[in-house]
Amino acid sequence: MAKHRNLVTSLEEGLQRVPLLDVHTHLDAAHLSARGLADILLYHMVVSDLRSAGCPSGHRVEEGTEADRIREALPFLRYIRNTSCFYGVRIILRDLYGFDGEINEATWEGLDESIRAAAEDPRWPRQILRRAGIQRAMTQYEGRRDGRADDCLQYSFEETAFCRVSSAEPRDAPLRELERVSGQAVATLEDVHQALQAYFAQIPYGQVLTFAHHLSTDIAYRPVTAEEMAAALRQRREPSVPLAIRDVYSNYLLGALLAELERHSEEIVFQFSFGAEPLAHETASKSKPDTLFELAELLARFPKLRFNLFLASVQASQSLCTIARQCPNLSFSAYWWHNFFPSTIRQLMHERLDMLALNQQIGFFSDAYCAEWAYAKAVLVRQELARVLAEKVERGQYTEDLALEIARHLFWETPQTLLGMRPGAFEE
Repeated sequence: MAKHRNLVTSLEEGLQRVPLLDVHTHLDAAHLSARGLADILLYHMVVSDLRSAGCPSGHRVEEGTEADRIREALPFLRYIRNTSCFYGVRIILRDLYGFDGEINEATWEGLDESIRAAAEDPRWPRQILRRAGIQRAMTQYEGRRDGRADDCLQYSFEETAFCRVSSAEPRDAPLRELERVSGQAVATLEDVHQALQAYFAQIPYGQVLTFAHHLSTDIAYRPVTAEEMAAALRQRREPSVPLAIRDVYSNYLLGALLAELERHSEEIVFQFSFGAEPLAHETASKSKPDTLFELAELLARFPKLRFNLFLASVQASQSLCTIARQCPNLSFSAYWWHNFFPSTIRQLMHERLDMLALNQQIGFFSDAYCAEWAYAKAVLVRQELARVLAEKVERGQYTEDLALEIARHLFWETPQTLLGMRPGAFEE
């Protein structure tokens, strides 16, 4: 046991020297770090913990309600001290703000003031990223603002999702989304094509590395002809539209989008999330077995386009790994949403390291909305990777040197070769 602990410690120390590229965040150049305690304590994953403990609010925090939401959450913090999300809160407050006490009525306002004061220093978020070992982070293009954080950010185009659906939405929701992003009304097939071209013209090629989208497991994916789409459009205003019509809309728009991106496959990657479907406040993990092979057929239809997957369903992982072994244009990025828990992270690490080539997998992204959460998740992922690598070293599958070389691929090399990310040039 002592030998195992020593090996894990040695690997953790080695991993501290391996730089990270964070391939998916929601960082905003206007406020890279937390603007107050709410940005840390009420990160949406922690809000889900609180909701499960009985806290009345389950939606994300709206600006201007931060103090009320913190006070509402305080009585429920004692029930979530066991969760890995709250462990992330403790990592942030301990390591970055020197606070290792209890968050309560007597302490939260002073802590909030300390975080707000730190945010006034423009060097602070870069210092956090440096301490995390994060050399650069990817965020959505709208978060670029005036380019003030280009030294530490690169960008993804994440403006719409024709294939994010729910039973509560109208059947023509994909068309409404096209109308929203294009600014054009859609009634005929010609209208659809014109709206798509207007939308495609907005993609800032050369300034973004990826196009991010969500593919719902509630859609039956298949090719749709122009004739089918034209017929479906004629049914749009009928009082009762079957669910299959919604899938026609989604599939036609998705096919057009992927064909457009494939024409630019040397400069852009299609990143897609899968396995999280909406509930009342957030989402839950869900995947249908049939969807997995439908995705395989989609990969085959666009062989020149690179598909990079954010997966939120551990149940789908092994099947998707077998597909990726036959479809080299599919790769995986880290551990998204409902998979970002230590036991699940270790399971996915073991599975992918055993099944996939190193240039098909990226070992980290934070999905963070502030630099502090990127830091906490970097700490957690390094801890779990050290444990996984230690098991493989003890088995004789890797040497310790090879284990660290593999980690460098996951954290540093593959984000560059697969997505085109580059080290940042920022200073503390």
